[in-house]
Amino acid sequence: MTISQEDALYDFLENVTQPFTPEDAAVHIRKHNHQKIGHLTAEIASFMDSRKIAFPVDPKRWLSRRGCFEPVRFVINPTRLELLNGILIPGHRCIPFANPVLFPQEYLFYWEGVLIACTTIEGSPEEFYPYYSIYGEEYAPQYVARDNPENEAAFNYDPYDDPFEVSIKVLDMRNIYRESSFVPGDRFVVRTLNWKEGRFELIRVDKEQWPKAALQDWYAAAEQGFKASFEQFGPGNSTEEQIAFAYWYGGERMRDVPAYSLEDFLYDKTESIEIATYGIETRFWYAGKEIPDHKLLESNQNLPDRSVIEELLYKKRIPVSEYVVLSYVRDALFRNDLDIAHIIERIIPPVLGITEREWHFFAGYIEDVLDELKETYSLFKDTAMGPIRQRVGELHTAVLDLTVRLQKGEIDGSWLPKHTFIILSQIQGHAAGVLEDLSTDEVLPAVELEALDNSLDSMIETYEDIKELIDEALDSFRRNNLSVVKLRSTHTKEGRIIQAGIGGTDVWRRIAVPETCQLGELHRILQAVFGWTAVYRFRFLCAALLSQRPVSQVILYRDTKVGTPQPEDPGLDLSMTVESLSTQGITELSYEYGTAWTVKIIILSRLDIDKQEAIRCIAGAGAAPPESMDGPVRFRKYITMLEQGSFAEQQKVLHELGQHFDPENFDMDACNQRLQHI
Repeated sequence: MTISQEDALYDFLENVTQPFTPEDAAVHIRKHNHQKIGHLTAEIASFMDSRKIAFPVDPKRWLSRRGCFEPVRFVINPTRLELLNGILIPGHRCIPFANPVLFPQEYLFYWEGVLIACTTIEGSPEEFYPYYSIYGEEYAPQYVARDNPENEAAFNYDPYDDPFEVSIKVLDMRNIYRESSFVPGDRFVVRTLNWKEGRFELIRVDKEQWPKAALQDWYAAAEQGFKASFEQFGPGNSTEEQIAFAYWYGGERMRDVPAYSLEDFLYDKTESIEIATYGIETRFWYAGKEIPDHKLLESNQNLPDRSVIEELLYKKRIPVSEYVVLSYVRDALFRNDLDIAHIIERIIPPVLGITEREWHFFAGYIEDVLDELKETYSLFKDTAMGPIRQRVGELHTAVLDLTVRLQKGEIDGSWLPKHTFIILSQIQGHAAGVLEDLSTDEVLPAVELEALDNSLDSMIETYEDIKELIDEALDSFRRNNLSVVKLRSTHTKEGRIIQAGIGGTDVWRRIAVPETCQLGELHRILQAVFGWTAVYRFRFLCAALLSQRPVSQVILYRDTKVGTPQPEDPGLDLSMTVESLSTQGITELSYEYGTAWTVKIIILSRLDIDKQEAIRCIAGAGAAPPESMDGPVRFRKYITMLEQGSFAEQQKVLHELGQHFDPENFDMDACNQRLQHI
């Protein structure tokens, strides 16, 4: 499909509300675009499936986002801050019931048929981030920044620190709260009037109006919807995509009331879904499970309707559009380096390899594009965009080169930093997107260029950080393998790499242990690598094994605070070994420590280990929280206060965490010293 045909398809999807066939969409496209295409109907179906922009009803019919979510009902539960200030912050609350191209400040809300007026509220960005976090916690600052030009300028002024104060557009709800006698616990049922335009109607619902059984039905549908979304698409391209398909798979029950608000469900109600780190982004995922890494660069450009050039690049594991290639050619004009070989090397790093036939074909294409662009290119007009394009092109090339070298290398992936390939894939995708934005003769607005430049600084910093960690991992791997080669005959034994991450935080460790390591010993190992002192009770749990045990082995009675014995799962037998777990196909389990901490454990690859140094930490990130803290939520709050709070708040945090606490500090030597004494 051509770009104009894609635009016509999006126009069709924004307006159709009934189930349709790909041929229906093709008829609409042909009315607006007369360019011939042999398999338009098949291309449309492939495009919708790849981009996840419509829902498959059956093998022949599809339903648009608008057709699914208009008109349906969902719930918004105002917070105490909103009630006290007489406002309502749309934020992420209308996902996925509004066109995703709209920003929250563009939504329109009605009360009893009358448009609700808007006002503004001022405050620190941190006060507003929770209202945008479902987009992804990492994207909340961008949504706040884009609320108005003043916010954007304030964020661009210092890309490494949030502004002191911002303002956001909100609904003026003072009269509505007063006239409807709205109290904490009451809710709004929201009906989608127009998905495309983002228009909604609010209706008050009393907090005692809905029976608990009806809410439980919705809860079950929501859990099933999210799990089906994960099973079908993994972590997906965005949290918005995850949620859209959760509502689709959750069925009509999830798209109607009585219901919990999406915020209440995700952050307060469900125990099987949580926010998980996904490279440099976040996703919703199964609670207690790690999102698996991959070794391929992935992108929305990996479509079945690729052009010949895009197909050639895709086979080289470069998932980009032709616009990225055009941006590299513009960069050559800016550099005044029109050597075809140099241009090809920037687009296809030599490590990827290219046949003579492919090289001549690609060179012919580049030469034709150069001749075409020379006619309109102006170095004077490109002085603002050229330097940014050059930097992002160099970053994109470096990421491709590093990724392929790691894929071709002999290093065991267990030694690499967590989510290495996901992070590289995300940087590559963001860099490719910037290159597409800069593939034009039109000069972008100064504010947009400034935002792109700041975004590029962040990408480069992330790339340099991950590359430094990769280099350290490579050094450790080489040193370990050299010692193994020397001692292999008499001084080595079978071992395993164990990854342990503290749930709800970014703190994790990788430890090499013997396969004969028992869970009781693993408990002491975990205490050592996290710097804890074993003051609380613990247990290991595994859902797969729990389902196989008889009830008599599952029940244990323990006194509770109110003095009534309660049944509780004692966990796995502490004499079980890592080898026995692996033999049963178990790769994931949980370590519960006290009531506040859950450590997610993943059993990774085998390796030979030195008998004299059988247990050692080989990688990790972040300083572990004190075991006495009340859990990850409080820990994350303290980290935020330490980074962004007032002097008094920072001193309070340091009193709790230790005067020299650094959340980024991971001291592998200290970990290994503690391991020597267990």
